[in-house]
Amino acid sequence: MSNNNSLHPEILFSFFEDGIICVAIDDEEVSELRFLMREHFVKQVGITVVRSNPAGRKTKGKFAPAHEYGLFYGNSESSIPQSLVKSEKSMSRYPKTDEKGRFSWANFIRSGNNDRREDRPKLFYPIFVKTDDTIRIPLIEWDAISQSYVILEEPSQDERVVYPIMVKEGKAIEKNWQRGHVRLRTELEEYRIRRTQNDKIDIDFKTRMDEESLPITWWDEKGYASANYGASELKELFSEKEFDFSKAKRLVLDSIMASGMKSDNTTALDYFAGSGTTGHAIIALNRQDQGKRKYILVEQGEYFDTVLKPRIQKVVYSAEWKDGKAIASLTGISHAFKVLKIKSYEDTLNNLQLLRTSKQQELLDSLPESAQEEYLLQYLLNIESRGSLLSVEHFRKPFDCKLKVAVDSAGAYEERTIDLVETFNYLIGLRVKLMEIAVDRGYTRVEGTLPSGESVLIIWRDCERIGYEELKRYTNRFDLDSRKETFDLIFINGDHNIPAIFTSTEAEGGITKKLNIRQIEPEFLSCMFSVEGV
Repeated sequence: MSNNNSLHPEILFSFFEDGIICVAIDDEEVSELRFLMREHFVKQVGITVVRSNPAGRKTKGKFAPAHEYGLFYGNSESSIPQSLVKSEKSMSRYPKTDEKGRFSWANFIRSGNNDRREDRPKLFYPIFVKTDDTIRIPLIEWDAISQSYVILEEPSQDERVVYPIMVKEGKAIEKNWQRGHVRLRTELEEYRIRRTQNDKIDIDFKTRMDEESLPITWWDEKGYASANYGASELKELFSEKEFDFSKAKRLVLDSIMASGMKSDNTTALDYFAGSGTTGHAIIALNRQDQGKRKYILVEQGEYFDTVLKPRIQKVVYSAEWKDGKAIASLTGISHAFKVLKIKSYEDTLNNLQLLRTSKQQELLDSLPESAQEEYLLQYLLNIESRGSLLSVEHFRKPFDCKLKVAVDSAGAYEERTIDLVETFNYLIGLRVKLMEIAVDRGYTRVEGTLPSGESVLIIWRDCERIGYEELKRYTNRFDLDSRKETFDLIFINGDHNIPAIFTSTEAEGGITKKLNIRQIEPEFLSCMFSVEGV
């Protein structure tokens, strides 16, 4: 959750119809944010008040804010929150346990609203109590005229009749039982008898903790205090302060749980990831119940490499840290995460190679500034630099593709290898099922399915090392000509001589099959520079 006073929505959105988004905000703009959320989401799941700063944030001439809000909205009416792990405070209200769970004893006579006989007369009925402290409900019949029960049997010699009657200042007050007699008959083991010194009989019943109760709107756990816990949790990981206003892990963890991520096959998206608390919380949850929840963290701050990424690596290695050192390394888990860096606009300009003569440059310099800007937008990017950012030549040696990437705000840059294989997978929306990575031998193979359901085989190779014959020998491994069910689409980079039509022998039936083989280059560039939907 965020401590920011600005309109700063973040975290947790499952990519399904029943997904829930949680947005953190304080008093400054909560009313505006609620308006925006109502405009974009079908259902208001709940608004929590979070006691995030118990000491209060310093202000001048105003009350010191000690809270913020968590706004939970859903994609549809089927967006349902889930229960949270009960706090120690909640657990303390139910100190006893039995085979059904936690409970506490309470007096069976109702108190509070609607506790008088006249309020709910059907809750005023007799209970027979034996000398061995067992109870039963006698045969009774409701009389609508008198608004009371008629007892159809007499108590035995060892039974006493007990009604919900309290004596106050010497006056008997007819009240109600907590539950109706029909329910009581089915759960007699949930009740007990207490006998006082003056031989008065009291009846108690078990009140049970609702393990599946939905979250309430007041969140006051001490672990929610980002000012206290967020900073200290990060300091334990790095031994020094590396980030301001880190979220408290417990607060984010409960937000994740309330948003419906109790089960596997769910994904959390935090598009203002900050120090990475959301990733930390997901990993902690998976470590706790061996779950397989996933997360996507988006961040553009420079602290991505110094705080967020190292934090994920640290919490994977050990569940606990102290002064920057792991103190529970045996709690390390198997975990893989992928880092994707989106090339910036400035990086794009750094990689353009312009086809312009000195005369053309002189003419451009003589134009008014507004005309130069129009030229840059309408002509330079479309004509002078065409093909220089990513050309077909890059695909001949796809594992060595490099682009200039800015490394600081002053404009310095360095060449870095660009992963064309992964980029293509994302461009076509491939759900990867298998990858064979053998760059040292000059190739990489990817298999998967497209959003359309089509099965795909993608072969990348270093064209200088894997020629026609080597490629043909490699593809023979997949029996493309004899498989009963081949791939719907096959992508290969560079020129090749893989036949698209196969005819089996007469003995095999003489069946002709056609393979849908495409070159990677035109598909890649088409997807890369498509403006459809923009």
